[in-house]
Amino acid sequence: GHSEIFVGKMFKMEVWETLLTSMRIGEVAEFWCDHTGLYPIVSKGMRLIAQGRDPLEGQRHMCGMGNLFHYHSTGFPELDELMRTPQPLIFIMELLQVGDPMSYQRESWMMEKDEKLQMVPILHMQGNALVKRREFREAASKYKEAVLLLKTVQSREMPGDIDYINLGRMIVPLELNYCQCMLELEEYYEVIEHTDELLEKHKDCVKGYYKRAKAHAAVWNEKEARRDYNMVAHLDVTLASLVSRELKNLSERLKEKYWEEKEQYWNMLEKNEMKEEGDEEEKRQKEDTKDEVTEEKAKEESPTGDWESLEKVRLPLNLNLSQCMLELKQYQQVVELNNNLLKKHKGNITLCVGRIFHWGNKRQNKKKSLSLI
Repeated sequence: GHSEIFVGKMFKMEVWETLLTSMRIGEVAEFWCDHTGLYPIVSKGMRLIAQGRDPLEGQRHMCGMGNLFHYHSTGFPELDELMRTPQPLIFIMELLQVGDPMSYQRESWMMEKDEKLQMVPILHMQGNALVKRREFREAASKYKEAVLLLKTVQSREMPGDIDYINLGRMIVPLELNYCQCMLELEEYYEVIEHTDELLEKHKDCVKGYYKRAKAHAAVWNEKEARRDYNMVAHLDVTLASLVSRELKNLSERLKEKYWEEKEQYWNMLEKNEMKEEGDEEEKRQKEDTKDEVTEEKAKEESPTGDWESLEKVRLPLNLNLSQCMLELKQYQQVVELNNNLLKKHKGNITLCVGRIFHWGNKRQNKKKSLSLI
């Protein structure tokens, strides 16, 4: 793949900058170089880029040589050999294109201090324009980029110096704008994190407390929200009415949340009770079914065959006894005996009645013979 070199910023292989500035576009040239001690590190990064990987992959936050000493290898045997025994190398280069300094977007590491400071108000205005179009994500990116530029410049100043303090003050409105975008995007914990950092350094920042209070209120941190709202009213009495409205709104929202959660709780409790009742009913049904099965099983296992055999023997005996009672004119006993028989043997009603009438007719015909079953 092709690599871009920014003249004046290619600090790893400065010799390449010198070589390229002597070439024309489209020219291919061969150079013999004896100062190539850092080439293995640069080559490793280029090879990773050609593979579509991060050139800093696996490195710790230290200089290139430090990473080499830490891992003892570049991951490429031929480059490791060059590290052990440095030697002159021949580079073949082709200059494909030369870009104008203003034809590309320069990254912060490529800018000088003055360039970074000049870029900040431009990013600020771009962010404001995006906010007006309600493009909050893009606006937040602009504000964040401006903050990073200022922090980079501030890191080179002595803490407590006037320049350090002034740069810190320039960061405040950009941070507040960024937090406002995050509020609009409902990323409340991001707001809390940034305002915490901001208020550690600027304890009298009213807008910082206000935005943090809004974020805490949005995530139901009532105690923290009330504390920050009260701090706003303390620092700026003219905002007391605004704070009062916000606190009233917070109380109303908390009440709504309370009743919503209570309703959800009762609904859940009711569902659990219905489920328990259903489980109990199902359990009862299973127990009833089990009892029925047990009863049927008991019936199946009972000696019904013997009982039926005995009944078959008893029936004719009882009928004969009934006939004898008729002959003896003991009619009341006949009625009682036959009532008991008919309760157990309803299917034999015709037989019983027929036998009784049969013997009644024989008596009328003076035939007094006894018929036994």
